[in-house]
Parts: sequence; structure tokens; C-alpha cells
Amino acid sequence: MMKQTLLFIFPLLVGGFAEAKPPNVVFFLVDDLGQRDIGCYGSEFHETPSIDQLAKDGMLFTNAYATCHVCSPSRASILTGKYPARTNLTEWLGGRPERDYEPLHHGEKLTALPDEEVTLAETLKSHGYVTANYGKAHLRENPTNYGFDEEITGWVRSYHYPFGGDYDKKLPAKEGDYYTDKLTEAAVDFIERNQDKPFFVHLEHFAVHDPIQGRPDLVEKYRRKLKEMPEQEGPDFILESNPDGPPLTDEELEALAENDELQTHQDARVWWVKQKQDNVEFAGMLEATDESLAHIRAKLKELGLEENTIIVFTGDNGGMSASNQYRGINHSREILDSRFASSNLPLRGAKGWNYEGGIRVPLIVYWFGRTEPNSTSEAVVTGTDFYPTLLEMMNLPTVPNQHVDGKSFVPALNGEAYERGPVYWHFPHYSNHGYQSPGGAIRSGDFKLLEYYENGTVQLFDLANDIGERNDLAYERPDLVAKLQKQFKDWRNEVDAKMPYPKTATSKPAPGARVAAPQATAKAQGSGAVIDSEDLLKSVELFAPGWQVKDWGGPAMKPGLREAWSGRRGVLLTHPKNKKGPCVLFNSVSVPKGKTTTLTVEVNNHPKGDWLLAIRIDGEEVLKKVVGDNTWQPIEVNLTPYAGKAIQIEMENRLHGEWKFEAGYWSELKIVSEKSGH
Repeated sequence: MMKQTLLFIFPLLVGGFAEAKPPNVVFFLVDDLGQRDIGCYGSEFHETPSIDQLAKDGMLFTNAYATCHVCSPSRASILTGKYPARTNLTEWLGGRPERDYEPLHHGEKLTALPDEEVTLAETLKSHGYVTANYGKAHLRENPTNYGFDEEITGWVRSYHYPFGGDYDKKLPAKEGDYYTDKLTEAAVDFIERNQDKPFFVHLEHFAVHDPIQGRPDLVEKYRRKLKEMPEQEGPDFILESNPDGPPLTDEELEALAENDELQTHQDARVWWVKQKQDNVEFAGMLEATDESLAHIRAKLKELGLEENTIIVFTGDNGGMSASNQYRGINHSREILDSRFASSNLPLRGAKGWNYEGGIRVPLIVYWFGRTEPNSTSEAVVTGTDFYPTLLEMMNLPTVPNQHVDGKSFVPALNGEAYERGPVYWHFPHYSNHGYQSPGGAIRSGDFKLLEYYENGTVQLFDLANDIGERNDLAYERPDLVAKLQKQFKDWRNEVDAKMPYPKTATSKPAPGARVAAPQATAKAQGSGAVIDSEDLLKSVELFAPGWQVKDWGGPAMKPGLREAWSGRRGVLLTHPKNKKGPCVLFNSVSVPKGKTTTLTVEVNNHPKGDWLLAIRIDGEEVLKKVVGDNTWQPIEVNLTPYAGKAIQIEMENRLHGEWKFEAGYWSELKIVSEKSGH
């Protein structure tokens, strides 16, 4: 379908005088940033001086929301001015596979932003703007298809060079570079090259999304800070149960906390949620992102553009205080810091949940000469509203048939009375971040109703007096529940929201649903299912990018990636091809000079059989070990003697004993390089 856009050329002269240059826009979007992670929103651990200064120079919003608790739908709303339920882009791309234990099929969904949508970038481009998209676009197609002249986007595998994916081709970098810094340099370069034109920079930082890897100098700063701080009161984590299921007593939750196993928690539908801001890696990521804003503003000031550039700072959903996929807490601090980002308290829940912790986001708007410096607004705004708001701020015609769900909050920016009306959320899927049922919500005034689609449970909260959503008023206010439920249902009908539906013997997944391959299970130690993979080649790439496998096999044991096994998540199972032929994991590695480099991995065995681990470097055997005892055993091989060379590493899973249970279980395979002397 051909997109309809109106081309408008700015006149160069008006009455013989040069017309003022239209305002530029920098839209600074941070991934997985909780509202309470920032200093000006109350964080006492994270240091965000540049974001705090932006709030002093502009307007801070206390009731800003993402349109979804995960990324892609939220990002699409910003660019389209439409709710996810209306575009039917309701889940992150490509989405969570359906699982056997889920009683509902996920709702029908799209797997890319529809081409017929006329994005904010396209509209601005039609008015003479140059447009650029940097970072995590995550809408399936190349951003140049959505109105951006330039793009450097993709998925980050590591914040430390090499970054992985398309960034290795598009983002100039070298050993020791940090991803957030390099992305900022690209945005600054675009601004400098286009300083004489009106520009729209959509800077979609991948930070602070996992992998949770802070910039080393900042991580050390926060490690020292944490050591000097008094210990925070209260638990490090709590268990949140599924509100759409039977309520659990305190005693039941305590018992579940003691039995920290995947299958047990899945059966009970409970999930760990972090309660403290004390993750030094995350803090280092966030301050690097804060520095990015400082660099952008410094360049604008240097070029004389600061007073003619609108800056919007916000997040795409709440903070990741609940892990991505189920991950227990019976691990080292280092592992926990890689899995749980921060705490959203006093907000409840996390990314992936419709509680405030999953959808309430920071929002700061800088509009020189219009917003009162150091001002605060309690206006309710959401992601659909940026499109019409920015057009009005730039004195451009709105596109009401496009941003149909958006409402301009310019009156709020001007310090005037502003009432947006209700805001809605619809997520007809199970989330990666909790065992909660698919569901949605409506906020009208100070009241918020949550509705769950599996069993029809509702919750009602008065956010003005209960921002933590702990006092459910549903039984006390049936009249208000009925009113809001009807309003919510009428809205779903209006936007043609797709709903989940029961699984039956003959039912099939909806269009767009992601379905896992046939699952293989193992009873030993609560072994989980194979993750979305029919062959070991794909499993190995998911387990440890860059590694490959050959000669796998084994009777009655299907190799692959397990969700969880023996207290670990993301465990790779291998098995020798036959009695004489081992299964081999291999990789070609360039060992850097001037650093201490170590191959690390942890291994385990099946309860009914041992196996022999052998490691070869360039064909020479450097380690041989029988893996038994049914415990996780750390393995380290010093690669420093090979500095400056490219080497071939082979790790063999060999037969030891009877030909039956020689399964090798692998976890946390890494090659770590550190500066010598550290």
C-alpha cells in the first residue's frame, strides 16, 4: 500500500527576511529504564547529573506511561501515535514462544510495523527534516523504510567491543570501546553534519537493556560506593504471585522461597522481583547513558543549537527488576547482577507486568522559552501522545487520521490545565518476565483497573493514595469496577483488540504466534525443556555465540539447550556421537596482547553417568578431567601464553564408563580478557 504523505517546503524568505529555522528534535529513548532509577525521580544509588540537569532546565512528568510493558509495541506507538492494540503489534519481536503449561493461546499479532503507517519520522521528513535512527529500533524492518534517512541500529550482544550483529559493520569501533559511547558519537556526528538543516534524531539507546554490562571505570566507581554505603534494610528479592490465580499465604510464599527451582515456581506461578538498587554493573551502564545526554547537549550548545532544539527524554517500559525468563536467586552476586537490573520501588512489579513498575516511565521535556525551568507536571501522558505534541510544538499541521490515539499535551508544557482522559494497555500474551496471565489495564483519573484474561480476575487501585498498588479495592468498589470494565471492553471493541483464547485438542496458535519446537524433557533434577531449537547447532549459538559443535548423538538423550537444569538456567546438553567419537564444541579465538585471557566454563554430569572432558588448543591436549559427583565444577584454562595468536579451541565430551548417560552439561561458557596486573 502506498503511503500518503504531504510534501511541504519551508519558504526561505518571508517579506524579504529569512524565516527562522524550524526547531530540531532529539528524542532520547532509553531501553528498560525504570522511572525510579534516576536521581531526579528519587534514586539515591544511581548518579544521573545530566538527566537531573535536563529536569532543572525543563519539565519533569510524574505520570508518564509507556503504552506497553515491553519494547516493540511501545516504540511503535511513539512513531505511529496509535495504541498497540489498534496496530495489532502487541508483543516484542519476535515474541515469547507458547509453552505447554499455558492454558491460553496467545492473541493474534503482527510481527512488524505495517508499511502503511505514516510514522512521525516520515511526517517530519515531508516537512523538510533530515532524520536519523540510532540504537534499538526493534520494529523488524530497516528504519529507512519508516522515514529515516540514516540508521545505525540492531541488537547488541555485548556492550564491550565487538558489539555483535550489524554494529560490527555500521558502528566504527575498536578493542576497549564501549557501545553506548560509540552510539553517542554517531548521533553527535549526525548533528554536526546537519546543523544547518532542521533535524530529528531518534536516539534509541540499547542501554540499559541486558546484557547488564557497565563501563568498567564506572562499575569500579559504584563498587566503591556500594562498599561505603550502609546496608539497605529489607529483603533483596521478594516473590510475586500470579494475581489471576489462587492467593498464596505468607507461609506458602516462604516455602516457595526456600525451594528455588524452576519447575516448582512455574507450577506455583511465582516470580522473583528485585527490591534494592545496588547493581554496580547496571549503575555503570546508566551513568554512561547519562553521559551520552551530556555529550549531545554539549554539541548542541557548541553549535548554537541548544535554544532551538526540543529534547524529549523517556523510556520504553519499566525497569527489569524481574528477570528475563525465569531465573532463581540461589546464585552468586555476580550472576544475579547479570539477571536483575534494578528496583522499581515504591512502584510494584517490573518490565513485562501491567503494574506501575512495568509501565510508568520517566519523562522530561526541554523546550526553551516555553516550558518553565525546573517545573513538574502531574499530567497523565502516554506514548501515543508524542506524535501530535511534537507537531504542535513545531508549529506543523497535525495528522489526526494517523495519530488517532494520541493527544497533544502542549497545554501541560505551557503550565495550563490539562486532562488527557483514560489511558489503556492490552497485552494478550504471556510475558518473559513473570508467570502472570495475559491481561490489560485502564487508568481513568486516579483509579486503575487491571483485568486478567485467563480467569477474568480484576484488581482496582487508587494510585493517588496507593502508588505501590498493594490495597486492592475491587471488592469494596464494585460499582467503579463495573464502570471501568465496561469502558475497557468498549475500548477493546473499538480498536479491534485481539484476545487470547483457550487451548483445546484441536485448537491452533493464532497468526503471528511463535511456537517452540517439540519439547524434550528430562526428569533428573527438574530438567527443563529444550528452548525453541530442533538441532544442536542452533542451541550452541544461543548458548555461546561464536561456538560451534560437531559429532553429537547419544541414545535416548536429545542434546540441546535446557531452560534450567540443576539450579542453572540456559544449560547446554551434549552427548558423544558414539563409543569412539566424542562430541566437540569448538571456536577460533584471537587472543589479545597485553591482557590476561582465560577460558572459563562450568560443567556437570547426569546423575546416572560420568563423562570425560578433554580440552585441546591447536590440537594439543591441555586438560583432561572426569566429570562426576553430580555438582557444577568450574573449569579454567589460561590462554595468555597464546597472546597475539589466533587459536583453535576444542572441548570434547568423551565416553567414560558405560555407553548410556555420558551427557555433558555446560554452563557460563566465556572467554574473559583483563588488562595485565588487574
